Parts: sequence; structure tokens; C-alpha cells
Amino acid sequence: MNTLKKGLMVGLQTTWTLGKIIFPITLIVTILGHTPVMGWLTTLLSPLMGYIGLTGEAAIPLVLGNVLNLYAAIGAMLTMDLTVKQVFILAVMLSFSHNLFVESAVAKQVGVKIWIVLLVRIGLALFSAWLINLVWHGGSERAQYGFVPSGEREAVDGFLPIVYQGVESALLGILQLALIVIPIMVFIQIMKDLKWLDVFSRWMSPFTRVLGIRENTSTTLAAGLVFGLAYGAGVMIQAVKEDGVSKKDVYLVMIFLVACHAVIEDTLLFAPLGIPLWPLLLIRLIVAILLTITVAIIWKRLEKREEKDAETGDSNAIP
Repeated sequence: MNTLKKGLMVGLQTTWTLGKIIFPITLIVTILGHTPVMGWLTTLLSPLMGYIGLTGEAAIPLVLGNVLNLYAAIGAMLTMDLTVKQVFILAVMLSFSHNLFVESAVAKQVGVKIWIVLLVRIGLALFSAWLINLVWHGGSERAQYGFVPSGEREAVDGFLPIVYQGVESALLGILQLALIVIPIMVFIQIMKDLKWLDVFSRWMSPFTRVLGIRENTSTTLAAGLVFGLAYGAGVMIQAVKEDGVSKKDVYLVMIFLVACHAVIEDTLLFAPLGIPLWPLLLIRLIVAILLTITVAIIWKRLEKREEKDAETGDSNAIP
């Protein structure tokens, strides 16, 4: 009983911590979506589209996806006359970079600087699009869309209805967060008290070693991969408090998750666009693994250099 109570309290505390970030940002972004700001962003990005194989019109789903969410981006794409290649490029870009305001703010709660999150996500999106456009010479046929995803909203007019929509979206987002985070935290608490978490960490240890991080980050990785960045961050906040996760491991895990999270849900959302899903999933996983390993190697070398410099400084200081 004490285990369930502790897990429930931790889940509620985590939901409150993240909810304070999600609510105002969702409300503000929803209101901005009904102002000329969205049009300005689209116009600003249009000249850049040609470098990554996209038309100026394709800036619309990119802006919607990054400012709002994947549902809004996919809804916009379904109204456009795009080729298979263009749809795939947009899907890859949006897989790496979407819902930037909320997810970047959530990552900041773990202690990761926002500019690093933005650099990784936007950088991966642009680089992947440029590379796909460079190496893929096919996909010129018109995309055949399948079923329309749920989650599209009816247009609203007037300030109060827009605010109401924003509040509704924010509250639903927090409710969804609570429905996932609280059971996760209860389950993790049960695993801790029954010593199952140690077994799970050992099972994940080969993968975490490849990434250059410690075993005590395995639960965060699993939560982020399956449920999403916000939920992974929620688990990480608790792990930092209780398991003594190092700053290096926090950054490496979050770099992996900002590149690759909610792999099942996010990937399946693109099914209505009629593109192959396995390549989309593999690109995210492979890029996230390679990026995390690279950062881990660089970090380790910098640590060794600092240790060497410190030893040299100490030896020079000896009379």
C-alpha cells in the first residue's frame, strides 16, 4: 500500500511540474495560431524550401508541426498536392522536429539547455531533408493519401472561442500526461521496491553501454521511446532526484530522446500519408543512436583532457 501511495504522489508531483509548463505554452501557441504570426513564419521559410526539395507551400505543415503538433501538420499535408518524395521528406523532418515549444520547455525541466534541444532537432530535420533530396532521385509520383487522422479541429472565430479551444487543448494535454505518467511512476515504484528495476537495468545495459551512458537511465530511455519526450522527461526528473543520474547521462539520454521518442505513435501518425513507415522508423533510430554515441565519445575525450590538464597543473604546482 505504501508503494502505491508513494508512486501516486510522485506521479502527481511530476504531472504538476510538467503541467505548469504545458498549460501556458499550449494556450499561447493556440492563440498565436489564429493570428498573422503563422503566415509570417510561413512566408519567412518559403525561400528556404527549394534547398531541401520542397515547394514554398510545404512550409505550412512544417510551421504547423513545429509550432502546434503533428496532427495539425498532417492535416495540412492531406490538403496539398505533393509527391511521394516531398511527403517523405516532410515526414522525416517532422519526426525529428515537432511541437518545439512544449517539448523544449519540458526538456529544460530536466536541466538540458533549450538551445541544445533546438539545435539537435532543427539541425537533424534540415540535414536529413537535404540528404534525402540529394541521394533520392525517385518518388516523383503524386502521393496517394489514405485515411484522415483524427484530431483535426473545426475552425473557430472570436477571441473567447479561441481561448476556450486553447484551454481545452491544454487541459486535455495535461490529462493525457497524467493518465500515462501516474501509472508509469506507480509501476516504477513497484519495480524499485521489488528490486525488478535492477533486473530491467541489466537487460538494458548492453544498449545503454553502446550509447555511453549508465544503466540507471534505462527506465527513462524506455519511457521516452514508447510514450514520448514529455513522459521520458517526467521519469528522468525523478531519476535525477533518486538515482543520482549524472549531468553527462542526463544530456546523452535527452539528446537521444529529442531525436527519437514516441516511436510507435509518431510513426503510425504518418500512415495516412501513404509512405513506407519502416524507413521512417529506422532513420530516427539509427540517427539517434549514432548522434548519442558521437556526443558520448566527444564528451569522454573532453573529460580525459580536463583530467590530464588538472594533473599537469597539480604536478607543476609541486615545489
